[in-house]
Amino acid sequence: MRRILFFIILAMSLSEAYSQSKWKSYIISPKGDTLNCVDQQGKKQGPWVNHFDEVRGEPGYEEEGIYKDDRKEGTWRLYTLMGDLSGVEYYKWGLKDGVCQYFGMNGSLQREESWRALNPDKLYDTITVEDVEHLDHYKTVIIKNEGAAIKDGVWKFYDPMTGTISRQETYTLGKLEKPSGQQTAASTAPKTVAKPKEVLDFEKKIGKKKVKVQDGSVY
Repeated sequence: MRRILFFIILAMSLSEAYSQSKWKSYIISPKGDTLNCVDQQGKKQGPWVNHFDEVRGEPGYEEEGIYKDDRKEGTWRLYTLMGDLSGVEYYKWGLKDGVCQYFGMNGSLQREESWRALNPDKLYDTITVEDVEHLDHYKTVIIKNEGAAIKDGVWKFYDPMTGTISRQETYTLGKLEKPSGQQTAASTAPKTVAKPKEVLDFEKKIGKKKVKVQDGSVY
């Protein structure tokens, strides 16, 4: 029995060593997870945690998410250096794509940004957009790729005191649309905006703590 157990442990150790040998560098979290992996081609892959110190008055922060072939992909979460959730961003092809949300110190929603990612592997990208002159009608347009995400959709800015929308802007493929008539984005009736699901989920968990990790560099 002991001999069988020995071979099982040996096989698991060899399997882990083989798995990590394909990485040029990585770190090990306190939970034993392999993070911040760089493959032999020098590309970031899988779960990553990035740390940014305060620079010229700009607050430092940490972000966590997934890299795929050196590009951010899917959901990325931003935290203050105190461990508070400060933003949730979405990425496609390494560029912001969809509605990104940013929060204040008390978890209140501060603003929402709407982005559209263009495929960086194409010089021109074909996308479908809503016709602003004929709502619920869509048209296909061809856009030259400038190598960055473009503003597309409604951007909302919230009053930190009341939680109401204080201002909003509408963009169509990077172009700011002029507001129609005398319609205003701000609500005159004060109301409380419910905290976003991301904030509620975060508050249920134990506060994020800064911890040391093992450097698994194999340079």
